[in-house]
Amino acid sequence: MALIEDQTYQPKILVIDDEKRIRDGCFKILIKENCLVEMAESGEMGLKMLAEKHYDIILTDLMMPGIGGMEVLAKVREQHPDSVSIVITGFATLEHSIEAMKKGAFDFIPKPFTPDQLRVVVSKAVKMTRTLQDIATERTRLKTIVNYLAGGVLVTDRSKNIILYNPTLLRMLGYEGDALDDQPLSALTADEKLTGIIDGILELNIGEFKVLSAEIEPHGKGEGPSNQLYLRAQAVPFQNRSGEILGSVTIIDDITHLKELDEMKSAFVSMVSHEIRSPLSTVLSQIKILMDGLAGELSAKQADILGKISRKVQGLVELSNELLDISRIEAGLIVQDKKQVQLMDILESLVEFIQPRAKEKNIALSLKKADLPLINADMKSMEEVFSNLITNAIIYTPEGGKVDVRGKVKGDFVGISISDTGYGIAPDELPRIFERFYRAKTEKTRNIVGTGLGLPIVKSIVEAHNGTVRVESKEGVGSTFYVRLPIS
Repeated sequence: MALIEDQTYQPKILVIDDEKRIRDGCFKILIKENCLVEMAESGEMGLKMLAEKHYDIILTDLMMPGIGGMEVLAKVREQHPDSVSIVITGFATLEHSIEAMKKGAFDFIPKPFTPDQLRVVVSKAVKMTRTLQDIATERTRLKTIVNYLAGGVLVTDRSKNIILYNPTLLRMLGYEGDALDDQPLSALTADEKLTGIIDGILELNIGEFKVLSAEIEPHGKGEGPSNQLYLRAQAVPFQNRSGEILGSVTIIDDITHLKELDEMKSAFVSMVSHEIRSPLSTVLSQIKILMDGLAGELSAKQADILGKISRKVQGLVELSNELLDISRIEAGLIVQDKKQVQLMDILESLVEFIQPRAKEKNIALSLKKADLPLINADMKSMEEVFSNLITNAIIYTPEGGKVDVRGKVKGDFVGISISDTGYGIAPDELPRIFERFYRAKTEKTRNIVGTGLGLPIVKSIVEAHNGTVRVESKEGVGSTFYVRLPIS
């Protein structure tokens, strides 16, 4: 069998031995096997040659005058980590073997040895060399790709030591220190949100995969109008074949432009909503004057037309109000006046107020009263949440249906449920039901007017109170919305 399977590959081999017969013997055997062989008669000469050139394989005697094989092994490991070292020795003891392995020896050849023994060991070393070269090539390719990615890249091992990163990451985090290879994550950043999502990834169970994200505090400055850099980090685990977590991969994106666009959009929406609301309110008041007959008696047809106009204008007023709510949510102003609130009082008042609307559709709207503890909440926000949910239940329930409102205590939370016998929501629509401007439409609900902002506002308000909201639904049967809010 040939020592080298790929005859286009010629490994560069350095033989370091103070015995000329060993050097010459290795040279004659290996040169016939398509190897490029050079020789050094001492450890000093060998290290000098290694300083000037890279060799794939180094065969070194262990016991030589002056610089011995152990020192050669240490230097090879330090200066040429991709090279493979083989020890030639006539003094192979267990202690020597262990020490040599610690210093990077790949294998041993005992003196005296046969040509076949040399070929076998060098053949294994050649395969290892090709493997190391392939790994180095892939590492270089990966490093090149990572270095030129637009986003920051951070790879850490299970102990949170940095094993890979790119210049973009350093620029984003404003790092100007020394190289970070094998340094702890704390050497790069102390940002709690960034370290928090990495910790979360490393704490995953075997086989579990999750994407954790967070907006992090930057140390650098942006180039946009605000001169502020906004960053978003997303971390995922990398695992072995058994699903064990070996570390984390974090991608950091510059979302400054998106943030600034979002702020501009919010400012625009707020301005437009304010500008629309004033004239709409004027139009509504004028319509009311006409409908009340204060400007003269109306015919039935005129009253009907004005009624339709009034409902459409009212819909625009509600849209502008919802847009303003979204703007306030984005500005963190949705919850302004928290105090001790009795939810059952709010629910009773709302059910009484909405009852006429339910009766118009012959819908049985009921409230099951319960003795609920106080919660710390903004009363107006709570009214908006439950008014929205109860009104939606009536809108999406056909005539003759039922809407039930219930409250009860669940541990440290007050739980409120709003159930209806309405059209229901398709399973594929449920995950998106709380997205802004998203509306689940079917043949039965297509003509129902709405903005798709009500439920996102509900979710934002509830979460601002450290609560949760979820929905269970079945098409053709109905839906139940569950709201949980912490007890004071």
